[in-house]
Amino acid sequence: MFRKLYDWTLRWAGSRYAEPAMGAVSFVESSFFPIPADVLFIPMCLSRPDRVWRYALIATITSVLGGIFGWMIGHYAFDLLARPALEFYGKLAAFETLKAQTGDTAVLVMLVTSGLTHLPPMKVVTILSGVVSFDLKWFILSAIVARGGRFYLLAFLLQRYGAAMAGFIERRLALIIGGLVVVVGLIWLATRMI
Repeated sequence: MFRKLYDWTLRWAGSRYAEPAMGAVSFVESSFFPIPADVLFIPMCLSRPDRVWRYALIATITSVLGGIFGWMIGHYAFDLLARPALEFYGKLAAFETLKAQTGDTAVLVMLVTSGLTHLPPMKVVTILSGVVSFDLKWFILSAIVARGGRFYLLAFLLQRYGAAMAGFIERRLALIIGGLVVVVGLIWLATRMI
């Protein structure tokens, strides 16, 4: 099953709709969507190494724009959109505690770490940044540095080592999927305990 999904993703990443789809996923991932743009970015770079810099630029721009949208949700529509979701999941008290402990330095650090590593998730940090009215200019600059750094570093690595990485993935796909399932399970358990 995973082999078919992997092959389908690689084929789709080479289609003429790949760039707009990756841009759309990159935009919504930064503000509310749970799946990272890497799901399309990486296979696209593997299938077209001659376009990695173009893909990195598209992903960076759309991710930063999505982050601005997330900031606006937090700043202008928190009570309408985010608060009901937090209440539904029983996370409003935890969010309020985080908000009370968050200063500009902490938000800036979270923006950079989430932009580079997805920890904490980018959408959480973008919305939180809007809620605490983090300076929009600094928000945009940090998002450009973090998201651009991430996508351009990935583009470099995929262009340079992509063929070897693709071969490694194809030979060990079942092991990689098993490892990802374990990591996702551990993250789920950790979030349930918080």
